[in-house]
Amino acid sequence: MRIAIGFDGTIVEDEFPGIGKELPHATGILKRLQKNGHQLILWTCRSGTELEKALKFCKLKGLEFYAVNKNFPEERVAEGCPHKIRADLFIDKKNLGGILHWTEMYWMIQLQMVG
Repeated sequence: MRIAIGFDGTIVEDEFPGIGKELPHATGILKRLQKNGHQLILWTCRSGTELEKALKFCKLKGLEFYAVNKNFPEERVAEGCPHKIRADLFIDKKNLGGILHWTEMYWMIQLQMVG
């Protein structure tokens, strides 16, 4: 499954342009999803230096993404040009009802894969 994940308010507390504290279990669950074969796309409004800081934070936690703000690593996207990400699932703080706890999301994804 291809999963697009926001950064601010989703992986970390929303303190943009700074990097907030990691939400409990976020990077651990994301690494577990990768280990289970899911492709993770970081889908964020961050760009430039702010994006680099977010990627550095994730890398220090042992989390790297299949793609960042694009559908696949080789995709060419014009700077500042909005486009749609093709994903099976989107996880973001702006989900209807807000963001669930990461352990709840993990089990929901696992159940979806079985069903």
